[in-house]
Amino acid sequence: MRWENLAEQPVRPGSDAALFGADAVTRTVIDTPEFRGITFHEIRARSIVNRVPGASRMPFTWTVNPYRGCSHACVYCFARKTHSYLDLDTGLGFDSQIVVKTNAPELLRRELGGPRWRGGHIAMGTNVDCYQRAEGRYRLMPGIIEALRDHANPFSILTKGTLILRDLDLLTEAAAVTDVGISVSVGFTDRELWRTVEPGTPAPERRLDVIRALAERGIDCGVLMAPVIPYLGDHPDQLRATVRAIAEAGATSVTPLVLHLRPGAREWYFQWLIEHHPHLVPHYERLYASGAYAPKSYQRRITGQVHELAREYGIGPGRSGAARRIRPERETGPATAEPEQLTLL
Repeated sequence: MRWENLAEQPVRPGSDAALFGADAVTRTVIDTPEFRGITFHEIRARSIVNRVPGASRMPFTWTVNPYRGCSHACVYCFARKTHSYLDLDTGLGFDSQIVVKTNAPELLRRELGGPRWRGGHIAMGTNVDCYQRAEGRYRLMPGIIEALRDHANPFSILTKGTLILRDLDLLTEAAAVTDVGISVSVGFTDRELWRTVEPGTPAPERRLDVIRALAERGIDCGVLMAPVIPYLGDHPDQLRATVRAIAEAGATSVTPLVLHLRPGAREWYFQWLIEHHPHLVPHYERLYASGAYAPKSYQRRITGQVHELAREYGIGPGRSGAARRIRPERETGPATAEPEQLTLL
């Protein structure tokens, strides 16, 4: 792996190796039912606030990612490619070789207090889920949220995980001093589809329970309906069932996002498709012939259908990738802040 010989090799500015110190790695294999088969690579990162490249389609500038790799094991995850930068496998390795930045909270606190930081919005959960199973063991997010709260720094979180409920008190405290956005990812409610494409995630109904719990605390939560999976999750009846469930859970907005297949994810997804739905392979080859994204006409059709259903069920469509702002307990009226921007996990 790229960090193994950092003590012997000079670190090139801007290289992936520069993310980790020379004393970076402790490998821990957890042989418990929850973590069986997962290897954690515990490292001390050199930086934690990341600037998104200007050419990116991401609608935000700064991110924090306490983990690399994700036990959610979503077959379509675009972040798979990032594992190759560390000489790790982008298939099963991405699902089971989890890099843990154990010093993330203390490092974030230091960077937020630095003279060059200007308090920009920080998005989390935009690469891999910060509330994946590893968070139950390492508990990095409470310290991260505390640092953001103490510096009154705006932030947003996108998650498929139920562990976020553990941190509701901290999130409410942060919302009293800065803008906080929460969005839950629910692309479909079909349990059979969920079992095969998102095998390590909480079931869709558990994520809907998260939305209900947030609503009961007076916390607005938007839903990123992502991904809408062509030929498997895009039938009008499926879209209706999903939007209805999202509305009944108390979400304040729903934003659809059609499956995109970037390099790394594309190969792994097609391998899954060949195994589970070989008859769909020619259809996907045509649909994604021009690159990572489905044709604009297809995206517009899905977006239009979901927005129409959202209106029918009484929830706003939301902006592209929007997450609603938490209403601090001190507020008595409706939230007035503009939605924060998120994107797919």
